[in-house]
Amino acid sequence: MATMHDVARLARVSVSTVSYVLTGARPISQATRDKVLAAMAELDYQPNAMARGLASRRSRIVGLLMPMDERGLGATETAFVTGAAAAASAAGYHLVLSPVGAGDVDDLRRLASQRMLDGAVLMEVQVEDGRVAALQEAGVPLVLIGRTGDTTGLSYVDIDFEQTVREAVDHLVGLGHRRIVYVNHSAATIAAGYGPAVRTRDAFVAAMADHGLAPIMIPAEDSAAGGRAALTAALAQAPDLTAVLAMNENAIFGILGELATRGHAVPRDVSVVSMVTSPQVAELAHPALTAMTSPGSALGRIAVEALLRHLEGAGDTHQQLLPCALEVRGSTGPAAGARDRTDPAGSGPPVT
Repeated sequence: MATMHDVARLARVSVSTVSYVLTGARPISQATRDKVLAAMAELDYQPNAMARGLASRRSRIVGLLMPMDERGLGATETAFVTGAAAAASAAGYHLVLSPVGAGDVDDLRRLASQRMLDGAVLMEVQVEDGRVAALQEAGVPLVLIGRTGDTTGLSYVDIDFEQTVREAVDHLVGLGHRRIVYVNHSAATIAAGYGPAVRTRDAFVAAMADHGLAPIMIPAEDSAAGGRAALTAALAQAPDLTAVLAMNENAIFGILGELATRGHAVPRDVSVVSMVTSPQVAELAHPALTAMTSPGSALGRIAVEALLRHLEGAGDTHQQLLPCALEVRGSTGPAAGARDRTDPAGSGPPVT
């Protein structure tokens, strides 16, 4: 692989002259510049990204900032990242994943001060998110995947949680379900103001009220054990429940496991809908999960494209919501009462 020294030797100039041609740090005559560029072409020399960026004061690196824990990224979360990475790569940028959550503002200020990022996309956004102000103060362009409480002047893409929850509830009510329990993220996550947890909670209350039904919400830790505990709490509060709507993907298999342990068949006794879920996760369950499928890849792509427009000075404020899409699989069916009215054996077609 050719080096800068090889280019200098072939062009018969100093290494510093080659550097100046790359960075624009000092004026170089056109004749000398042409010699250096010709040598680079002959040797197929590829300057690194940082060197290419110095002349324009661009690193051509954008950051995807999101909190990380020992669970890592699941299939649903990975779709956001792959969509963002593909959009960055298509535009000649590098995407760097950085584990910076809403509580890591000091770390973010240090990162921003190093000027390594041209811009940033924020994930796992809270209603009050200190990362927004920190990046604005540092002059770093940003786009949110999610929304703060006040979105004035901010660019964001997000899931339309109101429509998503409404369609999930409508699906279950259309199957005759009246006792529907919503399993959310943890109580601590809700209290911290995590946008999806807060918005889906409020949307569930509204959707159930539209049908004249009482909402029951149970928080759950993001784990299979949390799902088991949540299902136990749900049955204690509503022993006659016939459907579970779950936002917590990490808890969903615990919910299914606890239903099986208690002898509740899915969907004969209890229907289950998983929200903001990838098809890969939905197909892991038995029966496969009816799900509100996440538009994660599209949201990642749209967010990066909006950010790059900002970097080119051509982007107005971009604000867009995308709903999840209902994909009916084997985990939902008619409620027992509705099934009995259409087929005493319980084997007839679903009531829709």
